Amino acid sequence: MLGIRHVALRVRNLSRSLEFYSRMLGMRLEWQPDAANAYLTTGNDNLALHEVPASGTEAPNAPGLDHFGLLVSRPEEVDQWAATLEAQGVSLVQEPKSHRDGARSIYFRDPDGFLIQLLYHPPIS
Repeated sequence: MLGIRHVALRVRNLSRSLEFYSRMLGMRLEWQPDAANAYLTTGNDNLALHEVPASGTEAPNAPGLDHFGLLVSRPEEVDQWAATLEAQGVSLVQEPKSHRDGARSIYFRDPDGFLIQLLYHPPIS
Protein backbone atom coordinates (compact mmCIF):
# COMPACT_ATOMS: atom_id res chain seq x y z
CA MET A 1 0.00 0.00 0.00
CA LEU A 2 1.27 3.48 -0.87
CA GLY A 3 -0.94 5.43 1.52
CA ILE A 4 -3.71 7.92 0.93
CA ARG A 5 -3.24 9.79 -2.32
CA HIS A 6 -6.87 10.70 -3.06
CA VAL A 7 -9.51 12.65 -1.12
CA ALA A 8 -12.94 13.59 -2.44
CA LEU A 9 -14.86 16.55 -1.03
CA ARG A 10 -18.48 17.54 -1.50
CA VAL A 11 -18.47 21.32 -1.96
CA ARG A 12 -21.21 23.95 -2.20
CA ASN A 13 -19.62 26.07 -4.94
CA LEU A 14 -17.17 24.41 -7.32
CA SER A 15 -15.69 27.59 -8.78
CA ARG A 16 -15.05 29.04 -5.29
CA SER A 17 -13.33 25.81 -4.21
CA LEU A 18 -11.27 25.60 -7.41
CA GLU A 19 -10.10 29.17 -6.79
CA PHE A 20 -9.14 28.38 -3.18
CA TYR A 21 -7.21 25.18 -3.84
CA SER A 22 -5.54 26.55 -6.98
CA ARG A 23 -4.64 30.06 -5.88
CA MET A 24 -4.10 29.52 -2.15
CA LEU A 25 -2.51 26.08 -2.16
CA GLY A 26 -0.95 25.93 -5.62
CA MET A 27 -2.81 22.84 -6.83
CA ARG A 28 -3.42 22.53 -10.55
CA LEU A 29 -6.49 21.35 -12.37
CA GLU A 30 -5.92 17.86 -13.70
CA TRP A 31 -9.36 17.12 -15.18
CA GLN A 32 -12.80 18.67 -15.17
CA PRO A 33 -15.26 16.23 -16.75
CA ASP A 34 -18.25 18.56 -16.29
CA ALA A 35 -19.42 21.73 -14.56
CA ALA A 36 -20.00 20.00 -11.20
CA ASN A 37 -16.78 17.99 -10.84
CA ALA A 38 -13.06 18.77 -10.85
CA TYR A 39 -9.87 16.91 -10.02
CA LEU A 40 -6.79 18.75 -8.75
CA THR A 41 -3.24 17.59 -8.12
CA THR A 42 0.16 18.67 -6.82
CA GLY A 43 1.80 15.96 -8.91
CA ASN A 44 1.56 12.86 -6.73
CA ASP A 45 -1.98 13.08 -5.37
CA ASN A 46 -5.58 13.76 -6.38
CA LEU A 47 -8.20 15.97 -4.77
CA ALA A 48 -11.70 15.52 -6.17
CA LEU A 49 -14.22 18.34 -5.77
CA HIS A 50 -17.87 17.41 -6.34
CA GLU A 51 -20.44 20.20 -6.23
CA VAL A 52 -23.66 19.34 -4.43
CA PRO A 53 -26.85 21.36 -4.48
CA ALA A 54 -27.65 23.22 -1.28
CA SER A 55 -30.43 21.29 0.41
CA GLY A 56 -30.45 23.06 3.74
CA THR A 57 -30.75 19.71 5.51
CA GLU A 58 -27.09 19.12 6.39
CA ALA A 59 -26.69 17.97 9.97
CA PRO A 60 -23.81 20.02 11.46
CA ASN A 61 -22.64 17.23 13.77
CA ALA A 62 -23.21 14.27 11.46
CA PRO A 63 -20.38 11.73 11.24
CA GLY A 64 -17.93 12.60 8.51
CA LEU A 65 -14.57 14.09 7.72
CA ASP A 66 -12.72 15.63 10.66
CA HIS A 67 -9.79 17.01 8.66
CA PHE A 68 -7.27 16.10 6.01
CA GLY A 69 -3.57 16.86 5.87
CA LEU A 70 -1.22 18.26 3.28
CA LEU A 71 2.47 17.48 3.75
CA VAL A 72 5.40 19.84 3.41
CA SER A 73 9.05 18.81 3.33
CA ARG A 74 10.53 21.08 6.05
CA PRO A 75 9.21 22.49 9.34
CA GLU A 76 10.00 26.05 8.21
CA GLU A 77 7.49 25.67 5.38
CA VAL A 78 4.66 25.45 7.92
CA ASP A 79 5.47 28.97 9.12
CA GLN A 80 5.88 30.25 5.57
CA TRP A 81 2.47 28.84 4.62
CA ALA A 82 0.91 30.35 7.74
CA ALA A 83 2.16 33.81 6.76
CA THR A 84 1.09 33.38 3.13
CA LEU A 85 -2.42 32.20 4.02
CA GLU A 86 -2.96 34.98 6.56
CA ALA A 87 -1.72 37.57 4.05
CA GLN A 88 -4.40 36.29 1.67
CA GLY A 89 -7.12 36.63 4.31
CA VAL A 90 -7.33 33.00 5.40
CA SER A 91 -7.75 32.75 9.18
CA LEU A 92 -5.74 30.09 10.94
CA VAL A 93 -7.67 27.78 13.26
CA GLN A 94 -4.35 26.86 14.90
CA GLU A 95 -1.16 28.91 14.69
CA PRO A 96 2.10 27.06 13.85
CA LYS A 97 2.71 24.46 16.53
CA SER A 98 5.49 21.96 17.16
CA HIS A 99 4.44 18.52 18.37
CA ARG A 100 6.21 16.09 20.70
CA ASP A 101 7.03 13.75 17.81
CA GLY A 102 8.95 16.48 15.93
CA ALA A 103 6.04 17.34 13.64
CA ARG A 104 4.94 20.93 13.03
CA SER A 105 1.56 22.02 11.72
CA ILE A 106 -1.15 24.61 11.25
CA TYR A 107 -4.89 24.25 10.71
CA PHE A 108 -7.19 26.38 8.54
CA ARG A 109 -10.52 25.98 6.73
CA ASP A 110 -11.45 26.00 3.07
CA PRO A 111 -14.50 27.94 1.78
CA ASP A 112 -16.86 25.06 2.71
CA GLY A 113 -15.46 24.81 6.22
CA PHE A 114 -13.36 21.67 5.71
CA LEU A 115 -10.53 21.62 8.23
CA ILE A 116 -7.09 21.31 6.60
CA GLN A 117 -3.88 20.50 8.45
CA LEU A 118 -0.68 21.61 6.75
CA LEU A 119 1.93 19.34 8.26
CA TYR A 120 5.62 18.60 8.44
CA HIS A 121 5.87 15.02 9.72
CA PRO A 122 9.47 13.70 9.95
CA PRO A 123 8.84 10.05 9.04
CA ILE A 124 7.06 10.87 5.79
CA SER A 125 7.88 14.48 4.84
